This record gives sequence, structure tokens and C-alpha cells, in this order.
Amino acid sequence: MNAPPDPSTVRFAGPWVHHDVRANGIRLHAVEYLRADRDSPSAIRPLVVFLHGFGGFWWSWRHLLPQVHDAGYRAVAVDLRGYGDSDKPPRGYDGWTLSGDASGLIRALGHTSATLVGHAEGGLGCWAAATLHPRAVTAIAVISSPHPIALKRSALRNRGQRSAMLGHMTFAQLPRMPEDRLTRDDGAALVELIAERSGPAWTETADYADAIARYRSAIQIPGTAHCALEYSRWAWRSQFRPDGSRFASRMNQRLHIPVLALRGEQDPYILSQPVLSSHDWAVDYRPREIVGAGHFAHEEAPDDAGPQIVEFLRSLPGPRLLN
Repeated sequence: MNAPPDPSTVRFAGPWVHHDVRANGIRLHAVEYLRADRDSPSAIRPLVVFLHGFGGFWWSWRHLLPQVHDAGYRAVAVDLRGYGDSDKPPRGYDGWTLSGDASGLIRALGHTSATLVGHAEGGLGCWAAATLHPRAVTAIAVISSPHPIALKRSALRNRGQRSAMLGHMTFAQLPRMPEDRLTRDDGAALVELIAERSGPAWTETADYADAIARYRSAIQIPGTAHCALEYSRWAWRSQFRPDGSRFASRMNQRLHIPVLALRGEQDPYILSQPVLSSHDWAVDYRPREIVGAGHFAHEEAPDDAGPQIVEFLRSLPGPRLLN
């Protein structure tokens, strides 16, 4: 029997600088795109931080990091707590802590504020950090990640959205069995989940095959499957607990920063209704659909999603480094 992969296996060589950053009481593995022949780490560029979703890690942003860097920004992707080569503490897989991790990471990287880009659970981190740590967040771009109150309301009122989420959310509440299912057979269950939520065009590409191989390995890093599921467990269980009520109450306010909301047109997991209705929680809300993409629009259609995020960044006030 092969030994499980070591956390360091996500530290791929290439135009990446790997940072170990202390933030919010833990060590986070963050990756910055740099071209060795031209660039050096610098806090001069405006910071853009990327937060991945369920089952991923920093590699989810491999296509967008170069695009954002070349537009004049400091592009950094992080392994969320519990994932990849970041620490895997027993607690902290909730919206409160996720927002604190993002805010702490910004400061630890030497900046006072940043734009956050997030997918799925990473998008929740964007919404939460912008609401709970407003001085640290200048704008957010979210992909298949409605405002949490909009998503909850849609799940309660919209049969299609409720059906799309119910299986994963309820199965995740079981003890140990979901972890075993995610990791056995070389991560086959994660492959099935990604394939179900992706648009059909991407699943036939070499990029998809490469990404799947890396995600299969990363989910088998000891502790990762459990930590990934803990985010889903909190999202469900907090609906029935005082901490969830307090979180919803704090989140129930309108953001006064720009919000870009991307969604793959063929996303079967997050439907258009909660994305569109999220405008109630942002004064400047810009919903866009990515044609031909599913739940992973930033990976499936980076030549569409990337330029839209760059255009969004360029529309924001403030300086940027022009190459």
C-alpha cells in the first residue's frame, strides 16, 4: 500500500514563489506568481488574494495568477486552513475564522488592504472578510459563490437549488464515512464530484486531466478530507445554532465596495437565482455569466474569467504597477 502524499507535494516548481505565512494563529501556505527573470517579491503592487473552494488548493488559480500579475498586481493564492500545505488545526472551519484568516494573511504579506477573489467556500471567505474586516478589503470577485443569506434563502425557497445542494451537505454531516469516501480509490469520489459540476467541454481536455491528478493527490494528504468537510459541516449545523444566527446577523448588511460575481452558465450546483439576488447585499454589484462553463469557471474558461477579473481590477480606484 502506498503511503499518503506529504503536504509538501503541493509545492510545485515553476514561476511560483512559495511562502509560509503566519496569520490568525496558524501557518498558511501561500503562492505568488513571479517571473524569475524579471520580478522579485514586492509589496509595491496592489495585492490580490485568491481563495479556492471545496476539494481544491492554490493550484485552482494557476491560469488567473499570471493574468492578474501581468496586469500590474501582486497575485497570491493560498491553501485555506486545512488544505494543501497549510496547517490543519482541529477548529476554525467557519465563516468567522475564514474571514480572519483572509484578513490576517493580507497583513502578514505586508499590505493593509487587498482585493479578494474566491470560488465557492473561498467566495464565502470574500463576503465574510469584506463584511467583518472592511478596512482590509477594497473589493471582491466571487465565482459561483452567492452571498450566504441569498444562498440560504434560495435553498429554502427554490426546489432546484435545494436539490442541487442537499445530497452533498447532508452526507457531509455523517461521522468518518465522508472522509473515507473522499480518500479511497485514489480520490475517486472527488473526481466524480468535480465531473458532475463541470461543463462537458473542460472534462475532455488535458488541463482537466492534469488538474484532476493533482486534486486526487492533495485530498489524500492526511487530515485534508476531514478539514474540507468541516467547512460543509459548519455551514449546515450553524443554521441551527446561536453562532450561525450571530453570523447571519452580522452578514446582513450591504457592502459599499465593488463586487464582481461570476457564474458558469452551465453550473448545476449554484443556480443563477441566488447569484442574481445577492445584489441586495452590495451597492455596486456586477453579475456576469461565463458561457459554456460549469461550477469551475476560472479553470474551465480562464480566457473569459481572467480578463473579466482584470477589467474589474482596473475599474477600481487607486494606483497599480504598469509593466
